[in-house]
Amino acid sequence: MLKEIKFVLWFFFVFVFSVVYKLSRPSGCFFSCEPTPEPLPMQEEDLSQSRSIFFVETTDRLEPPPLVSCSVESAARIYPDRPIRFFMKGLKNNTRRDSNSTSAAFALLSAMENVFIRPFQMETLFEETPLLSWYRKVNPAQERYWVHVSSDASRLALIWKYGGIYLDTDVISIRPIPVANFLAAQSSQYSSNGVFGFPHHHGFIWGCMEDFVRNYRGYIWGHQGPSLMTRNLKALCNLTNFHKVEDISCQNITFLHPQRFYPIPYPAWRRYYDVWKKRPDFNDSYALHLWNYMNSERKTAVAGSNTLAENLYKTYCPTTYKTLIQGPEGSGHLQQNKTV
Repeated sequence: MLKEIKFVLWFFFVFVFSVVYKLSRPSGCFFSCEPTPEPLPMQEEDLSQSRSIFFVETTDRLEPPPLVSCSVESAARIYPDRPIRFFMKGLKNNTRRDSNSTSAAFALLSAMENVFIRPFQMETLFEETPLLSWYRKVNPAQERYWVHVSSDASRLALIWKYGGIYLDTDVISIRPIPVANFLAAQSSQYSSNGVFGFPHHHGFIWGCMEDFVRNYRGYIWGHQGPSLMTRNLKALCNLTNFHKVEDISCQNITFLHPQRFYPIPYPAWRRYYDVWKKRPDFNDSYALHLWNYMNSERKTAVAGSNTLAENLYKTYCPTTYKTLIQGPEGSGHLQQNKTV
């Protein structure tokens, strides 16, 4: 009798266990189905396809201001089929959203499907490049332009390792750049480094990294950035004057006309914050550099001001405009603007 009771209890236990197990399985599965795997995060290998658009923040700032948000959003809209990767030094974990951040800009950018906000460590980034030896020797506390030179180095390493397009965080994209290997001219004899693109492991970028270390002059503004790009381009090409709005090609590198990114040159940067009688169409441009480094007056787009900057935000980064300019995070007051 005792054996029969044990057998019944054992059978009941097996039956209950089987029912519970079946209920925990996907529909149509019993013992034969494997559990559905969790979706994998974007793998590092995806970076090496030379398709990414890169932005870099080399300060510890975790609250992107409206212009940074607009730059990233506009790129995400202009390049919907390409990953937009925003590397932030201040980000400490490897998730899309930092749980400690309450920034509206951080939240709106994180919500975009093709925007990936990631932390980065410079020493790791510089591994297997000429920049690592420089980084281990340099003393940031003694560098006058550390934020800028570290950004100059980081963008070179990113494009060398992964390929794609680098954009400064004050560049508003307005149409796709149609070439892969390019530098952006500020003039016929001078290149910028605020916008450039190359496939990964391109020899020009390696040469720039070697030059960065060999001829390091961090105390000279621009020496590690636009001047570096210019002297390496001139070592390969005999630069001539531009004719009309035509680009120059040399050694499989396209030197893009100043109108492509700098239709408003840096001495006239305030014109972005003026009211224009006739709004320019920028038909010859792929993106617009707003020269934020020059903006010591902290000018910004203001809701209802009808400045060129406000209209650019409305057109190319409408979510940033609605959230950060018009919304409770916005400027909240008008500033005097000149009509041109």
